[in-house]
Amino acid sequence: MNSKTITPKFIIITGMIFIAAFVRLIPHPPNFAPIAAMALFGGAYFTKRWVAFLIPLVAMFITDLILGFHSTMWAVYLSFVLIVGIGMLMIKQKKVSNIFLASVSASVLFFVITNFAVWAFGIYYPKGLSGLAASYTAAIPFFHYTLLGDLFFVTLMFGSFELVKTKYPQLAEVKV
Repeated sequence: MNSKTITPKFIIITGMIFIAAFVRLIPHPPNFAPIAAMALFGGAYFTKRWVAFLIPLVAMFITDLILGFHSTMWAVYLSFVLIVGIGMLMIKQKKVSNIFLASVSASVLFFVITNFAVWAFGIYYPKGLSGLAASYTAAIPFFHYTLLGDLFFVTLMFGSFELVKTKYPQLAEVKV
């Protein structure tokens, strides 16, 4: 990265993503975490695609080194990468409706992919449609935490950055 890449806007966006990542280390209800918010935020605000994927992934990976890994982490990271893409596609205009729809979409995507992986590659559910249905059914009580957490952290991250931009309008002009 050169000095044109490392701007105050880049530092603020990157800092917010890393702060959100480290919030994962604070005790919280199951699935009430800023994972989707980090991915959506990076996808929405970084204009360089490789940076939009890299920064949130590095932040997530660092905290996962502390939290630990499990056999279906690949599904979590696949979801995460796809959610960055949702941020790039759905939040070109920072409108509340776009951000809300992207956040709900991210929650559903995460639910579908990660619980499919638990069924397909785990030992808890029988292979077949009844096992798949059981996997999704067992995950329903956690979905509301995922949805509420995503909406909370998305609101916090996007709202905070937009508030900072009103105080420092030069941040709106710089592409990162």
